[in-house]
Amino acid sequence: LSLSLCLCLSGGCSSPFLCLSKVHFWAPTFKWGISAANIADFSSPVEKVSVPQQCAVGLTGMIWARFSTQIKPVNYNLMTVNFVMGLTAFYQLYRVASHHQAKEQQKSVDK
Repeated sequence: LSLSLCLCLSGGCSSPFLCLSKVHFWAPTFKWGISAANIADFSSPVEKVSVPQQCAVGLTGMIWARFSTQIKPVNYNLMTVNFVMGLTAFYQLYRVASHHQAKEQQKSVDK
């Protein structure tokens, strides 16, 4: 369960319906799908990772994670989902960079 859902069910809102009917709850909750897709792609070939897409996802995640700490009240679900989204994107970029470096080292050994 997401953090917002746990807060909502534990009495963080005056009623569960009011909490679950707000956009600020559902948008970050559905955004977890981007992180889940990135985690599922950890086992895919590195050649299929889109560097521009992962740069955009990573930077967007970190920017919005920072923004979510500046709004009042702090939306912890938004902050967490964006931070995890940024981390998964940066891990994908790390995979690409490691693969590229290994290919370069292999080329230098072959010469």
